[in-house]
Amino acid sequence: MRATWAPRGRTPVVVEPFNWKSLSAIGLVLTTPTASRLRWVLAFHRGSIRAPQLVRFLNALRRHRRKKVLLLWDRLPVHRSRRVTHVVKGHRAWLQIEWLPAYAPELNPLEPLWDYVDDTTLANTPLEDLTHIPPRVRSALRRLHRCPRVGRGFLKYTGLF
Repeated sequence: MRATWAPRGRTPVVVEPFNWKSLSAIGLVLTTPTASRLRWVLAFHRGSIRAPQLVRFLNALRRHRRKKVLLLWDRLPVHRSRRVTHVVKGHRAWLQIEWLPAYAPELNPLEPLWDYVDDTTLANTPLEDLTHIPPRVRSALRRLHRCPRVGRGFLKYTGLF
């Protein structure tokens, strides 16, 4: 529940031009096995995430991450595409994929992150221009990095750690 400027007793109508087809994000959590250190990583893309964007993201992850990586993937069609499957097979030495059950967003640690960002950073903020969203979300991630207890709570919420 959020406060609004609607007259008392009238349901507010908030019109937001936000459209997920216009802006998408790829996200992951880099963590230690005990979740003592967390790093939330997001990459934004105009339009829908397709295989080329995911492949580029995985290649960038490889350049910046030297340790083995475990990815928890939902059943998004791009995760199962031929091109992504081929690239993942080539990265088996450092990349392991675990599939989340279908229709189980409660197991995805990024879902409570999005809820947190929506409730704090983006609350009551109708944005006419989507270019304002990535910097606001990144500022929320910086706050999370300064308060790792909150981020660990997202992982515990999922029951994975």
